[in-house]
Amino acid sequence: MQVEVRHNPSFAVARCVLAPGEQVKAESGAMAMQSFGVEVSAQMQGGFMSALKRSALGGESFFISTFTGHPQAQTWVDVAANLPGDIVVLDVDPARALVLTKGSWLASEAGIALDTKWGGSSMFWGGEGGFTVRCSGQGKVVVASYGALDQHVLAEGQGFSIDTGHLVAYQDGMNVQVRKIAKGWVQSAKSGEMLVMDIQGPGTVWTQSRN
Repeated sequence: MQVEVRHNPSFAVARCVLAPGEQVKAESGAMAMQSFGVEVSAQMQGGFMSALKRSALGGESFFISTFTGHPQAQTWVDVAANLPGDIVVLDVDPARALVLTKGSWLASEAGIALDTKWGGSSMFWGGEGGFTVRCSGQGKVVVASYGALDQHVLAEGQGFSIDTGHLVAYQDGMNVQVRKIAKGWVQSAKSGEMLVMDIQGPGTVWTQSRN
């Protein structure tokens, strides 16, 4: 699948160009436009419990829309996020999954499986719901941010602390720890941050400028 991103950096739209018969999965309601000849269906990916977990815990839709290209012609589907910001297209391979925070997943190729995992208490107290979406398999994932998107490539031992409201995605298997931002609970509460996430390489992290 080829993806063409337009209108970055503030109001991005991703055009997923489909070869004959090719499929793309998208968040329910993410479709902005599509060419004639595209067939649309909606289903629970991974069964009822997986769909319920992804919806109730991961903050994503219960049903996932599948767009299938015309069997004899090239077609396209435009997807866009609700909030203004950037869109990035990330490649996932079987060796390393991608972890996304709530609301960041926009669309992906048919070879990507979605699951919901616990992202830590920092996610919960940071307003992210505590759960993340794990993208595994092989293919492209279309990821949306709120505001501008930054990419941080971390070597072994490199890292930083982040308010999880500004976290978009990170590669699975990175060293992630949750802690109070200050020495005591009172000072942490006064700061307005409470808990933060320390994330350490090797791996790549994507962050957003708005919360």
